[in-house]
Amino acid sequence: MDDHSQTLQTPLHALHLELGAQMGPFAGYDMPIRYPAGIMAEHTHCREAAALFDVSHMGQVVLSGEGVVEVLERLVPGDIAILKPGRQRYTLFTNEAGGVLDDLMVTRRTDDLYLVVNAACKDADITHLQANMPGGSVQVLEDRALLALQGPKAIEVIARFESRITEQKFMSAAALTLDGIDCWVSRSGYTGEDGVEISVPHDQAERLARLLLDQDEVAPAGLGARDSLRLEAGLCLYGTDLDETTTPVEAGLTWTIGKRRKIEKGFLGADVIMEQIFEGPPRLRVGIKPEGRAPARAHTVIVDHEENPVGEITSGGFGPTVGGPVAMGYVPPALAGDGTELGLLIRGKVHKARVVALPFVPKGWS
Repeated sequence: MDDHSQTLQTPLHALHLELGAQMGPFAGYDMPIRYPAGIMAEHTHCREAAALFDVSHMGQVVLSGEGVVEVLERLVPGDIAILKPGRQRYTLFTNEAGGVLDDLMVTRRTDDLYLVVNAACKDADITHLQANMPGGSVQVLEDRALLALQGPKAIEVIARFESRITEQKFMSAAALTLDGIDCWVSRSGYTGEDGVEISVPHDQAERLARLLLDQDEVAPAGLGARDSLRLEAGLCLYGTDLDETTTPVEAGLTWTIGKRRKIEKGFLGADVIMEQIFEGPPRLRVGIKPEGRAPARAHTVIVDHEENPVGEITSGGFGPTVGGPVAMGYVPPALAGDGTELGLLIRGKVHKARVVALPFVPKGWS
């Protein structure tokens, strides 16, 4: 048996073991990679019904006090000031060079901002926030777990315990009580499906998870299925598709930059990013559909029709819903048009592929 004693554990660790999960290290935590049903079954169940993910390894942070909106807008290019209470926005921490330090979710609550940041970046993100925010305005929610219920039947399941969830639009959040448990529930997720992310007190997380898993539509899912789901949805994974050397423009995330922010700028890396918006970036993230059955994994070399290296795959694998291999990678703008023929150097042989529009599967929310 593997020694997991040196890694952190979420409040659901014992439940994962009880359910027969194959565990593995991720961002310093011992996390469920897959359950006995397997990644394909978990992936499909999420697309057809509802899958429950433990994402408690991610960071939950509250920013409060006078001026925090203005300060946060120096660190991200998103329009945070325009957010109304209960509304949520996907945005990015950028650096002076225009690169991405992390991607995150920001929600305006009644009198503060609630942030969810990636597990692998959360220590650096928190340090970054504390270095730039007024003293005492950064509160890390160490006593909260985070569950994600994703899939077309997720809202139906939650509505059994709190009917108000049906009134929430996608990318909105509210304080809801689920079977007597006070939760912060956002109608959002990172699978391409409708669903919710639920912030719950540590000591109530297992009870809530068991309650949800008792519902006929719900099955557990691990990080393996989470990765294949977000890839089919064309969603970036930080550290793979995004990093400190990649700008939002290159990543196809210019839509995250508010119109006011483009005019006023005032965020880290604004000059570099705005130059790329007007002049064009040196490369672009695209969807890539390999021909045949051979998957193109991360770091696979992309070549042009003369077999010259032109880029690299950042995320790739088998897409269960697509029924074949799918990938994302970066290529020069001249090769980024839909239908452009490319080659992928897999095990010393060039395999044909073409650029396709993202996402690979239709989004599951409206």
